[in-house]
Amino acid sequence: MGEMRQRMEGDLRLKGYAEATRSEYLRCVRAVAAHYQRSPAELSTDEVRDYLLFLVREKGISPSNQKMHVAALKFFYTVTVGKPGIVESIPYPRVPRPLLDIPSPQEVATVLDALESSKHRLLLSCAYAAGLRVNEACTLCVGDLDSKRMVIHVRNGKGGRDRYAMLSPVLLEALRQYWRQFRPPLPHLFPGAKPGAPICPEAVRKALRAALRKSAVSKRITPHTMRHAFATHLLEAGTDLRVIQVLLGHASIRTTTRYVHVSTKIIARTRSPLDDLPTP
Repeated sequence: MGEMRQRMEGDLRLKGYAEATRSEYLRCVRAVAAHYQRSPAELSTDEVRDYLLFLVREKGISPSNQKMHVAALKFFYTVTVGKPGIVESIPYPRVPRPLLDIPSPQEVATVLDALESSKHRLLLSCAYAAGLRVNEACTLCVGDLDSKRMVIHVRNGKGGRDRYAMLSPVLLEALRQYWRQFRPPLPHLFPGAKPGAPICPEAVRKALRAALRKSAVSKRITPHTMRHAFATHLLEAGTDLRVIQVLLGHASIRTTTRYVHVSTKIIARTRSPLDDLPTP
C-alpha cells in the first residue's frame, strides 16, 4: 500500500496528528493490509468488522489497543479513502479505566532518592513538580525555563498544544545546581547519547524500574505516575480542579475529574450521611 500509505501519512500531517499517533495509525492499517493480502481500500464493511473481531477473539488484544485500530481505520476510510460508510457502523470499544495507584509524597521522595543518575532524578523531579509527561520532560530546553515569571513553557504537548506549567522554587534551584555541575550542551536540558538529541524516554523508564527494585516501594510507578501524583497531591492540598486542568493541559475537565476518584484523602475527609442521622 505504498501510494496509499503516503497519502494517509500526508492526511495525518495535515490534520496535525503527533508523530507517535501517525506511526500507530499507519501500523494498524498496514496490519489489515497484511491480513487480507490486498489493499485495505478495497475492503468492505463486513471484512473490516471481521478483521476487528479476529483481533479480539484470536489475538486477544486489549480494549485500548482495539480502540487504536478502530480509530486508525475510521481515519483511513473517512479521510484518506473518502468512504466513511465503510466504518460508520463500527463502534468504539468500551475501555475500562482502573483506579490509579498513586504513591504518597513520601513514596515519591523514596523513589527519586533511589535513582542513581542525577540527570534521571532531576528529570523525574520535573515530571512530578510540574505535571509533565515523560516526553515533555525529556525534550525540555534551557530556554523553556522562565525564572522571572516562574513558569515552564511546555512545547508541543499532547495534541500539539503548548502550555505553561509551574516552576517551583525548589525545582529551579535544583536545575541551577545541575546546570552549574554538568553544563549540558544546548539546547536540551537533558541531552541523550546522540549529539543534539534529547534523552530517550525509554532510558528514563529503565532507570525508574531499577530505582523501584532498589527502593522499598511496592507500588507500580512509571514516569507517567509522577504526573498523576502531581495532580492528586495538588487536589488533596486544596488546589481548584480547573487550575489543575490548565496545568496538566487537559482539553476537557472530565479528564481531570478522574483524580477526584483516586484521592484517598478527599474520600477520607468526606462526611458520611450516616454521621448526621439523629440518634433515637
